[in-house]
Amino acid sequence: MHEPFFDDELVTLYHGRAADVLAGLPSSSVGCIVTSPPYYGLRNYGVPGQIGAEPYPEMYVAALVQVFREARRVLAADGTLWLVMGDAYSSGRRAASNLASWSSANGRGGAHRIREAQRGRHGASDLPPKNLMGMPWRVAFALQDDGWILRNEIVWVKANPMPESVKDRFSCTHESVFMFSRSRRYWFDLDSLRLPHGMRPQRRPNGRPADATPRLGQPRQSWSTSARDEVGVDGHAAGRNPGDVWTIPTAPFSAAHFAVFPPEIPRRAIRAGCRPGRTVLDMFSGSGTTGLAAAELGHRYVGIDINVDYLELSLRTRLEQPSLIIE
Repeated sequence: MHEPFFDDELVTLYHGRAADVLAGLPSSSVGCIVTSPPYYGLRNYGVPGQIGAEPYPEMYVAALVQVFREARRVLAADGTLWLVMGDAYSSGRRAASNLASWSSANGRGGAHRIREAQRGRHGASDLPPKNLMGMPWRVAFALQDDGWILRNEIVWVKANPMPESVKDRFSCTHESVFMFSRSRRYWFDLDSLRLPHGMRPQRRPNGRPADATPRLGQPRQSWSTSARDEVGVDGHAAGRNPGDVWTIPTAPFSAAHFAVFPPEIPRRAIRAGCRPGRTVLDMFSGSGTTGLAAAELGHRYVGIDINVDYLELSLRTRLEQPSLIIE
């Protein structure tokens, strides 16, 4: 069992590989998991055993399946997992350039994993350069095959995406947020995220909607906000279902962690998917964005990261509070 890197009544942080630390945590001890693992092939953080630097995509997917298998045991039976993932393009050079460094950094075990992957190579490993690899869905399907129940893919539309210099395809302006559950019955508070009903066109007597754009010479269609219309299609007076497309701007973080997702994503996930009073877990804690959202919503937080620099960074910044002081 790993000793905590930091521990108080609000936050517990662990330093180590996610799968190893999770193996020492009690079963059914957290109510919700919100996390974003390192994206495949994006960056080498210089830490042996890191996820995301594998020579082959199959090795990356297999490593995440192992992590989330342990996470499913740690998650309460009525808990949910929220997984934020971006995609990657095949380069045709990544595997060759990473083979030696991966084997060296991970010792005999790394060499064995490479041999296993080479024997079963297929799919993303063999894609020619410039192919979108579909890594989020490869991981999602692998987790589904491993026993998770995939309930939603939420499309996170970035209101202020990073510009790309590509000229032969459209720029990437979204990422996927997958919602999984352990079982068919789980905690889900839709009412906490409902949105006000918008104004909708009045309907003709035959029930068909009138044209919103009038023909030449015809009066413009009026809009209705009557109490009857305000109930909405789903019949809920508290508001409408927000749907599975979330437009949320990215949130720059000056403290320099590379891949910070905006706090609004874990806020929504925790509001909807974590029973009050339960602990929130992020096994790729990074700068502590999930921990920040958990604290704002009154939940205890457990974070894990393989890079000690990011644990220290999170304590100095997003998890900073009177009880969180590094001596």
